[in-house]
Amino acid sequence: MSASNNQVLESIKQKARAKNRKVVLPEGTEPRTIQAAKTMVAEKIARVTLLGDKNEIAKLAKEHGLNLDTVEVIDPAHADNLDEFVDAFCELRKKKGITKDEAAKTMKTVLFYGAMMVRKDIADASVAGAVNTTGDVLRAGIQVIGLAPNITTVSGAFMMTIPKYRDTVNKVFMYADGAVVPNPNAEQLASIAAATAQTMKSLTGEEPRVAMLSFSTKGSAKHEDVDKVLAALEILKKNHPHIKADGELQLDAAIVPEIGKKKAPGSDIAGNANVLIFPDLDAGNIGYKLTERLAGATATGPIIQGMAKPANDLSRGCSAQDIVDVSAIAVLMRGE
Repeated sequence: MSASNNQVLESIKQKARAKNRKVVLPEGTEPRTIQAAKTMVAEKIARVTLLGDKNEIAKLAKEHGLNLDTVEVIDPAHADNLDEFVDAFCELRKKKGITKDEAAKTMKTVLFYGAMMVRKDIADASVAGAVNTTGDVLRAGIQVIGLAPNITTVSGAFMMTIPKYRDTVNKVFMYADGAVVPNPNAEQLASIAAATAQTMKSLTGEEPRVAMLSFSTKGSAKHEDVDKVLAALEILKKNHPHIKADGELQLDAAIVPEIGKKKAPGSDIAGNANVLIFPDLDAGNIGYKLTERLAGATATGPIIQGMAKPANDLSRGCSAQDIVDVSAIAVLMRGE
């Protein structure tokens, strides 16, 4: 991890400490999770609940020097509030015709139990994915926690920390979607933009300035792909009028002031954007990796966004430190 990103993440951790929130880590029987819990408690980043078999967690805790008195440990299959959680899940999924037995079986799994803790405000955020797939993590979050108001899709943002951009050291941009939705329609693109603006505000405190990116700037080209971006901007402005956004903008017009003034005169976003919304997953994924490799930027993410309350995903190749970092991000994404 670069020094620049260390500074940005340290700022996020400081804000997380001040909030004193609780994170549930469903993968409590995974050594990296135990190590992460030890760090989070020691650094006071968040209070921690570990889910899983208590004997297995106790064994791992002993091996890795985690004092179990400093965390909460719950085995969903034997939890005191399991019946309450099962009833709640039955109610949520009744239109799908779920039976009580099916709900009980599901709610005994760590991902769904953890998501219900977040739904019921017993925990502020859930962080998993060290051993579970992104699909499984998102499924539990979407079915139990649901989507945020005026948001129609879950997406993945990357916080890009650039060591030096023009006169700014450790310049932070938010890129989306770089991880989840392959070919978003206009409504989904607007939803991704709204969620990413909120992520920018929650994590950095900066006012989001959203650029809807395209290969065209303000009518310089005509194409159905451009039409999609324009339609997304219209939906965004209608559903989220408080968000500062503009489009369609080429990348240079979005982030270079001189070019923004020339290509999009009168725009208060052109040249000053800090949230970049790519038209599809190809562009978003290529864009963040290009920035990472050619600009020496640090990509933090994907930060799963769009849910009513945070349920964040991890790479299965993650380190214990990654779990700590994502947990700090997750508690800030809970908002005020």
